[in-house]
Amino acid sequence: MRGVGFRSHGGLDHVEFVDIPTPTPGPGEVQVRLQAAAFNRLDLFTLAGIPGVPVAVPHVLGSDGAGIVESTGPDVADLDLGTPVLLNPGIWDGTCEACRAGEEALCRGYQIVGEHTQGTATEFVVVPRRNVYPKPPSLSLPEAAAAPLVFQTAWRAIRTVGALRADESCAIIGASGGVANAALQVAQGVGARVVVATRSEAHAARARTEGARDVLVYSEAEPIDQLLWRWSGKRGIDVIFDSVGRATLPRTVRAVARGGRVVVIGATSGPLAEIDLRTLFWRQASIRGSTMAGRAEFEGMLGALASGSLRPTIDRVFPFEKGREALARMESDERFGKVVLSIP
Repeated sequence: MRGVGFRSHGGLDHVEFVDIPTPTPGPGEVQVRLQAAAFNRLDLFTLAGIPGVPVAVPHVLGSDGAGIVESTGPDVADLDLGTPVLLNPGIWDGTCEACRAGEEALCRGYQIVGEHTQGTATEFVVVPRRNVYPKPPSLSLPEAAAAPLVFQTAWRAIRTVGALRADESCAIIGASGGVANAALQVAQGVGARVVVATRSEAHAARARTEGARDVLVYSEAEPIDQLLWRWSGKRGIDVIFDSVGRATLPRTVRAVARGGRVVVIGATSGPLAEIDLRTLFWRQASIRGSTMAGRAEFEGMLGALASGSLRPTIDRVFPFEKGREALARMESDERFGKVVLSIP
């Protein structure tokens, strides 16, 4: 079967249609005929090559997907063929200490579809039964494909790791990415006072149309920490959600409140950042890492999507044959929200 992927690591010029064997489900597994797949920043990192993460080539990209149940393993009896479904792209072993404690996101064998395994930008995918959920009727196929990775990441980071409360403040750093938009919705759902900080006037305007009540546009003349400090009434931000990394973290840390939490879920601008440790110990604040989500968190997030209290933002839907163009859109400064492939 064909998929959008690569034969060797590199840039967008290495993206092509590759052929991989059609997977068949074993015990406890489900084969899904994909109808939509969504790309994430992770796909660009996987394409470039992530240190310490070997991939089998040719490799198909894509972590998110939605489609219909095509076939099931011999011991899967609770899913009808043809059922519209979406996928949880996080795979855990189910046997380790973390998994037994219900902390699947901390599983030592944790994998992500499309990074550690073949991805969803193709015709069929096989995943464990526990990773397959009926598609909420309220979501279109592109929305169902766009939601899982970014919303589970935001849900865990804001609600679990950040432990955001309704009486607190929260800053979302960045506005254009799918995970930042998801974090805005999750934080607002908690009831907290939320601000979005972006360096783009265009993204600021779009963030307001997507429901952001307070938006700050930072620049060299008006650094992000100064804007956040003033917005908070000079008390600092309780929870700062930062997916940018090197370009923002040294300054966003300066805006954290006493007892506050800076939650880092990515490093799109680079993984190495130098911070002033005095801010942390004097304000008794913390920097916390977060990625993906556990099973209960995913199902809580999915319930919010089904009820309509969360809604994915789609930037553009590309036809399957335009896979490279779709990935190029991921790098565009004009992108706002998720990039989706429609798979015939």
